[in-house]
Amino acid sequence: MRLFAPIPLRLILNYMPESESPPGSQSPLESPSAEQLRRGFPWLKFSEPLEKDFREAYRAQSRVAVQLNLWLCLSLVIMFALIARTILPEGPDRLATLFSVGIFVPIVLLSLLGAYSPLYWRWHSSMVQVLAPAFGVTLVLLALMSRGLETTFLPCLVLAIICIHFLAGLTFFPAVRSGLIVLIAYVFGSAFSEIQLDRAAFGSLVLLASNIIGATVCYRLEKVNRTNFLEARLLKEMASRDGLTGIYNRRILDEHVDTVWQQAMRERAPIALLLVDIDYFKAYNDYFGHQAGDEALRHVAQSLALSARRPLDFTARYGGEEFAVVLYYASREYVDEVARRIQQNMEALALKHPVSPIAKHLTVSIGAACIVPAPDRSPFGFVQLADEALYEAKGQGRNRCVIMDKEYEQMSTGSFRKSHDSGLRQGNVRRA
Repeated sequence: MRLFAPIPLRLILNYMPESESPPGSQSPLESPSAEQLRRGFPWLKFSEPLEKDFREAYRAQSRVAVQLNLWLCLSLVIMFALIARTILPEGPDRLATLFSVGIFVPIVLLSLLGAYSPLYWRWHSSMVQVLAPAFGVTLVLLALMSRGLETTFLPCLVLAIICIHFLAGLTFFPAVRSGLIVLIAYVFGSAFSEIQLDRAAFGSLVLLASNIIGATVCYRLEKVNRTNFLEARLLKEMASRDGLTGIYNRRILDEHVDTVWQQAMRERAPIALLLVDIDYFKAYNDYFGHQAGDEALRHVAQSLALSARRPLDFTARYGGEEFAVVLYYASREYVDEVARRIQQNMEALALKHPVSPIAKHLTVSIGAACIVPAPDRSPFGFVQLADEALYEAKGQGRNRCVIMDKEYEQMSTGSFRKSHDSGLRQGNVRRA
């Protein structure tokens, strides 16, 4: 059952950034999905948190199919009971059949309850891993108890294995484990029953073949589903990434700032925004050409991504030669640490800039805003404060960082500008 729509592999290969990291390591600009596709997953397992995301998506997308399959299974069980009651004569075989049906119906009903329950996400997967082999083992007991009819029940056992592999919503390894439990139950049950050896061997071979076929197809289906899941994630990331540098684009930055602002306001957490501008980049472009300028932008983006590596740190291209770094739960000391790390990484890049009046290599100016969001303020003022800090860093001679925090209380949107000798200047516009 294919749950995730396929995407042309050519698009994915074109999207994957070329990494300059050592073999086997992940580039800071490369997405986890691209890296997982590159490494492969022969054992049908992703690295975290991709594995958790896949299982949640798989459960969500397979839920309707599982519900329909269980209704179909319940209908077949009831039909089987009616046929057995009509065809089989009074005796042990009929009693055994009706007894097994009395076990099947509760198993299927429990599975249906799990599939429709609000607790589906928490315990349905574990429950099905117990109920699926229980269903098969019960059918094995029915076959072994029906003397002389065990070969007749083989198609039912084969159908049970097919249901386990394809209809119960199990992934590959739980499905294989459940199928093997049914096979082992049949083999050991036959050894202690009155079934003739040739019939027991024939039944065991049929069930073994059914498990091999089911496992093979189940493996291929899950591998396709996992591949399509990764490709679908990459397609979403293509819309959120800057095409030149590989880091997040301006649209995602704006959304992230809004989200972080709301969360920080609820938790009274300090947040920071660093605006990073490459010094005299136009002169660099004019001297080396635009292709060299594009390459420099990629190096700077990678350097910034390496400078802010906490799980909630966020790096994006703000526009042109400007970049933005958003830090959550960031003290002023941590902001200063990240800014110094950015400057050190830029120095380590050692990108020559012969026409820069302030250094022999490419440098950046950093303006940082460090605040705790307040209900009567908005993200616009947060961004503007970082912009004002960047303006101040440039005014002080560039290749430096200016951090502003207390200035936020004295700022009005659209008119705040701090100069070297006049302090703060404000206009009659709303606070933000």
